[in-house]
Amino acid sequence: MIFDTHAHYDDEAFAPDRDMLLESLAAHNIGTVVNIGASIQTTKNTLALVHRYPFLYGTAGVHPSETGELNDHLLDWLKHVAGENRIVAIGEIGLDYYWKEPDPAIQKHWFVRQMDLARQVKLPVVIHSRDAAKDTLDIMKAEQAGDLGGVIHCFSYGVEMAREYLDMGFYLGIGGVLTFENARKLKEVVAYMPMDRIVLETDCPYLSPVPHRGKRNSSLNLPYVVEAISRIKQVPAEEVVAITEQNGRRLYRI
Repeated sequence: MIFDTHAHYDDEAFAPDRDMLLESLAAHNIGTVVNIGASIQTTKNTLALVHRYPFLYGTAGVHPSETGELNDHLLDWLKHVAGENRIVAIGEIGLDYYWKEPDPAIQKHWFVRQMDLARQVKLPVVIHSRDAAKDTLDIMKAEQAGDLGGVIHCFSYGVEMAREYLDMGFYLGIGGVLTFENARKLKEVVAYMPMDRIVLETDCPYLSPVPHRGKRNSSLNLPYVVEAISRIKQVPAEEVVAITEQNGRRLYRI
């Protein structure tokens, strides 16, 4: 069954029909979903969801754009949450220079601190990197992130950067962007990388694949991503599903 390694079902975009949608996933061959913490509040929301749905797992972490809220007390709280048995990673953490706030120095500080947290609790990391390729890689190398393991979520850089992360043992999260006409760079990455390092993700409610681009995304759209990978790798769709599910379980140690 399909494994969605990165979703945000606690988002308000799902408020009208969240329960109905989640309850429908199994009938559409969606077997496992990891809901991602991106702030203190969304980590709390994620905890509530994973306690309600047995096919949901969660992560605990603060997205770079939300790191202005962090302090030592809240980092201790994240460490406590990370001990819950359905919390499978620290994330999403990293750097995002697309937005001007918070200051890069603040983002870097809490990126390092949250990687250290992952090391303490022995969990992999979910990395967010946007318009920050060099700084992200430099910090991850300095912090020996390869020892932690994890995934580069919504991978958006080229083959050279993909090689760096693959050499560190990371998985690359591939989602709806792969179906976009202008996604030449990502298609080159998928052609280059081995099948055993690809994991499927939606980042829902964002980044719907073609033909639903611009609409609310959900795990129900992942077959479009599967088909795109199938074409590029010349592997049957059923094999893409099976391999990426295995990859997702290895990534999150489920």
